[in-house]
Amino acid sequence: MLRWASVCKASRGALSPCRPSTSRIPEALRRSSGGDRGHAEPRPLPLSYKLLDGEAASPALVLLHGLFGSKTNFNFIAKSLAQQTGRRVLTVDARNHGDSPHSPDVSYEAMSQDLQDLLPQLGLAPCVLIGHSMGGKTAMLLALQRPELVERLIPVDISPVAHTSLSHFSTYVAAMKAIDIPDELPRSSARKLADEQLSQVVQNSAVRQFLLTNLVEINGRFGWRVNLDALAQHMDDILTFPQRQESYSGPTLFLIGGDSAFVQPSHHPEIKRLFPRAQMQTVPNAGHWVHADRPQDFIAAVKGFLT
Repeated sequence: MLRWASVCKASRGALSPCRPSTSRIPEALRRSSGGDRGHAEPRPLPLSYKLLDGEAASPALVLLHGLFGSKTNFNFIAKSLAQQTGRRVLTVDARNHGDSPHSPDVSYEAMSQDLQDLLPQLGLAPCVLIGHSMGGKTAMLLALQRPELVERLIPVDISPVAHTSLSHFSTYVAAMKAIDIPDELPRSSARKLADEQLSQVVQNSAVRQFLLTNLVEINGRFGWRVNLDALAQHMDDILTFPQRQESYSGPTLFLIGGDSAFVQPSHHPEIKRLFPRAQMQTVPNAGHWVHADRPQDFIAAVKGFLT
């Protein structure tokens, strides 16, 4: 039967990618069915990350993935940017994603706090913060809360408003939770079976393949490395954006997929209120996953904004 898979934490101060272990998820991290966040400051978690070396004199590029994603989504982009700019490039797994720890707190405040803890630790502040979708909202909130940590900001196909009417993410979570895979099945067979079961709800093959990057096998048991219970419980929070009164006055580029509906003209007043120096740039023939659909155009846009 499908079960939770283990997660892996990056050690504090390590400069290498975290490698999966065969241990089970610690009970304290595996609980994801509830929990009262209360009003205390979110406790930062030790995120898994990969840092590509580069010239320390220039601000590092920090890439934040979206919902259901992981740092590996940016492997090609990160390597290309490191080679073409000579800068350090950091990719990070958000809490409840990839190899980072699980937590019942999936708020943007908590995800921002994780980065507020990590970036100075690695000597990467201030940085160029680039975030896609959920990662873009985390990046925007961090810039608003701690502008001294962000030299410039690039939200990718996302804006600081609610996106509940556009999203199929809750449907994806339900479909993933309904997957039933027997133990000891060969990995290729397990992935094929999961794809067949997902296809009953998720018709788009590319989206299914993206979701299936979260299917992992530990000791003969298959599970989702993303924390589906916590995401399902707090999906409304993920699809909104915290109300803020302060603004971020640094250079900001909203990079928008030409075929995506996530950033609308009606969002522009709120964008300009919170990010008064915001520029808008559309990438033609790109959907919501701009960096995957048009990677070279994405890289060119980022490089152009750095100059």
